[in-house]
Amino acid sequence: MARDLSAYREVAVESFNDGGTVRVRPVVGQAYHPLLRVQCARAFVTDYPVGTRFLVQAKLTDRLGGPPFLYVYHGDPITVLNDAQTKRFLAEFRRGRI
Repeated sequence: MARDLSAYREVAVESFNDGGTVRVRPVVGQAYHPLLRVQCARAFVTDYPVGTRFLVQAKLTDRLGGPPFLYVYHGDPITVLNDAQTKRFLAEFRRGRI
């Protein structure tokens, strides 16, 4: 079955240390709460230092009625954002909100 690309949105995410475990969360300033979990490829937490920001295509989903989370397809390319790119992306997001 093909992936429904219309369900995916650009989201800026960052890795962070959650009590000894490195996890990924949405960057503050978007439609998604920063406590929302992100399921993505292991490379996001193993190949990059903690605090690295990424631009991903993600969709909001849940697993059999469980808590919602953002899903990032593991085969998508990894795009690293620097501080200036992150600020520019968040500014465009705010400008595009209704």
